[in-house]
Amino acid sequence: MPRPKSGPRLWLDPAREKYSVIDGRKTVRTGCGKSELQAAKDFLRNYLAAHHTIKAGTDPLIADMLTVYADLQIAGKPSADSIARDLVNLEGWWGEKRASDINVDNCKEYIAHRNAPTICRREIGFLHAAAMFWHKTPKKGPLATMPVVFKPPAKRRTRWLTRSEAARFLWATRKLLPATRQRIRRFFIIGWYTGTRHKAISGVEYDSMIDLETRIMLRRPAGVEETNKRTPPVKMGSRLLSHLRRWRRLDGPDAKYPIQRGGRAARDMGEAWRKTRRLAELSKDVTPHTLRHSRATHMMRQRVDPWQASKALGMSVKMLVDVYGHHHPDWQNEAAEAR
Repeated sequence: MPRPKSGPRLWLDPAREKYSVIDGRKTVRTGCGKSELQAAKDFLRNYLAAHHTIKAGTDPLIADMLTVYADLQIAGKPSADSIARDLVNLEGWWGEKRASDINVDNCKEYIAHRNAPTICRREIGFLHAAAMFWHKTPKKGPLATMPVVFKPPAKRRTRWLTRSEAARFLWATRKLLPATRQRIRRFFIIGWYTGTRHKAISGVEYDSMIDLETRIMLRRPAGVEETNKRTPPVKMGSRLLSHLRRWRRLDGPDAKYPIQRGGRAARDMGEAWRKTRRLAELSKDVTPHTLRHSRATHMMRQRVDPWQASKALGMSVKMLVDVYGHHHPDWQNEAAEAR
């Protein structure tokens, strides 16, 4: 039996660093570079509208499942751009396969192909989510075979920054271009003083999410549903408050975001972060999420009440104590001195 033709998908040519559309044996250049993912997605969407129809079925092409998932479930969400990059990676390897090919062995082959276990864990999670979304979407599924996935085990990272390391990072930003320096410094300061997850920091808005009178900062816009990555309101300390008041004066009343690029939220801080980290001569395990670990660690070291600390971070008291409790100066003191 001939192999069913795969659906069109995006492919990033590593040599040219340009996106192309792969449609069976045909390659169509998009003219979009590595940093122009959204434009490449728009090109693919137009190409699909003209050349390919996504059909409902019990064993669809994985490329079609990912397209439907991106368009109906992900589009418009704050994390859409970063998820889109993961979906492109998935399409490059899984696109020609069908839903019935999602199994443990193929997942392990994909992990070996990508050679990036942490990233693969996230990407395979999206693959599974796309399959389940198709299965539950009317006029698309259900699937004949439920997908069984394998993900690399999660590695718990608790790397945190000392105050001197934080100072080194901020000092290193002086070598960046002025606009980039402003964005990365503000990103760092908000993360350092609140422990907010990095994806939520860049989306914070002045008027609707920051109240300089009550000192309350919301971590998600009104109307956005809570997820398992909890984003409760947080009370701002005097140091962060002084920074935000100064930024507001500098930016003017018409500015919408403290961290912005061209009037829009600057959500992708990855390259600026990595460049600053290298300039500060800090190790590769210092990521934007390290700011959250640092906040939790320093609150424990300063004997902040665990209930208050957990509420400020958006995690359970149990998780806070289990992961960061050993940083508390009084941790196991009585047990250690027992005779």
